Amino acid sequence: MSKLDKNRKLSSSIVTVSTERQQRGLTPWKPGQSGNPAGRARGARNKLGEAFLEAMFADFEANGVAAIVKVRTEKPDQYLKVVASILPRDLNVNVNNLDDMSDGELLNRIRQLDAAIRPLIDGGERDAGLKH
Repeated sequence: MSKLDKNRKLSSSIVTVSTERQQRGLTPWKPGQSGNPAGRARGARNKLGEAFLEAMFADFEANGVAAIVKVRTEKPDQYLKVVASILPRDLNVNVNNLDDMSDGELLNRIRQLDAAIRPLIDGGERDAGLKH
């Protein structure tokens, strides 16, 4: 057995003996039993949170708009992080609103788009020497 192994074994037995001495006569808690029967005072956990939110609300009422403008102009990356953090995770952005259009409205929209881009397509084909 190496010297390192002997030291580990000795260290292990010392910790075990020390731990046994500390725990002698102690029994674990019974199911449902608390180590602090009086417990935490009702509402104590929320007091700090409520106080913080009240302070933030008061500060925002006094400086909110100016602070937002300052962050937006001086730290746009942080401004965007805040905006992104308050958006819902499942944000459904419907830019086209095509779902609400009837078949006739869709056909008219396709014709309008075709009329708008046709000169660009025809001009591009002429430039490339291509014709129908």
